[in-house]
Amino acid sequence: MEITIRELGQEEFSHVDRLWEQYRGQQTDRAIDRVFGAFSDGSLVGTTRVRRHPDGLEVDGVFVSETHRGEGLAHRLVQVVLDEFGSETLWLHSTIPLIGFYGSFGWVPVPEARLPPTIRERLAFCFGEMMGCGVSPMRRDPAPA
Repeated sequence: MEITIRELGQEEFSHVDRLWEQYRGQQTDRAIDRVFGAFSDGSLVGTTRVRRHPDGLEVDGVFVSETHRGEGLAHRLVQVVLDEFGSETLWLHSTIPLIGFYGSFGWVPVPEARLPPTIRERLAFCFGEMMGCGVSPMRRDPAPA
């Protein structure tokens, strides 16, 4: 089975929203999101999103459907994001078990206070205690030239 990974057009975001029903009910925002997808036989089976905030780029939505987990798709999706945006500082909120996964791409945990304000606001429900919510803020700086 061949897997194709590519950026989705905004007209395809409804497919992402359907897949993300399995992923905490996330939804795309056509004004600020770029989404990359993994397709198996024409069906969307994995995603990652880069959201442009006024004060930084946030990577999230790294999700692979249950039927395709363990195939390395999350790794491939994150790599596509780095190929496209790796020359910029990237932020994310990692679940605690995935800190090592993101660390393998160069992200490092940072104190919540170091997050750009609009990115920090997305997890305001944690009341300044992201680790207590099972989340670690992380930052990836561009590789030196």
